[in-house]
Amino acid sequence: MAVDGSGIDGFGSAQPGRGRQALSEESASYVRALIMSGELREGEFVRLDRIAADLGISVTPAREGLLLLRGEGFVVSEPRRGFVVAPLSPEDVADLFFVQATIAGELAARAADKLSDADLAEIDRLQDQLTRAARNGDGDVVARCNHQLHRMINQVAAAPKLNWFLGLSVRYVPTRFFTSIAGWEEASAHDHAALIQALHGRDADGARVAMEEHIRHAGELLVAHLVRTRSAMSDSTGTATARDAVAGQEAATPADS
Repeated sequence: MAVDGSGIDGFGSAQPGRGRQALSEESASYVRALIMSGELREGEFVRLDRIAADLGISVTPAREGLLLLRGEGFVVSEPRRGFVVAPLSPEDVADLFFVQATIAGELAARAADKLSDADLAEIDRLQDQLTRAARNGDGDVVARCNHQLHRMINQVAAAPKLNWFLGLSVRYVPTRFFTSIAGWEEASAHDHAALIQALHGRDADGARVAMEEHIRHAGELLVAHLVRTRSAMSDSTGTATARDAVAGQEAATPADS
């Protein structure tokens, strides 16, 4: 599902010699993924020291990254309190994947009649490796093969402007956390079958439909993951609140003499 980017997920730790702007963008990418995956939820404060420590950077680029996210609507700043995660609805997530699916589908259609026999053989090899990894529960290999497969299709399409727009939409996809989302590895192995069949048949329309369905499926899995995560957090918070209330009542009740 991930396409072009830096590495598999684009969220490696800070590297020596990287510029301040790059560090700020890395901070923004990291926090954006935490929000999109449900690790940070609506109303939660984002701790600058935690972000800086996680990425091995100073607090300054961590703050600048949050300012970028404020401009994107992912966080809001509260005077003298810091940054708070803004609301993110399932519809918001579905909209992001709709954009990605539309662009990726067009790229797949354009690649269908441009892929060489050698390209198709490499796609088959990657898919075989991905399928074996999914069967063995090796999420890292699934993610790497998935990234390489999509990247090949996108590059062969020879549409740099579409790839640029796709890159903008993919930045909102938490590929770093996809291996923890139920059904993602199986979807990568299963959904590619129709896509690869269409590519072998030089079927542009079939490739477009297969890619769009594949990306939308990824979005559905993420939405379901977010709903489950938020529900579990709410249940946990409710249980803790009820337990505290009971403890308070017991403390307030005089002991029997």
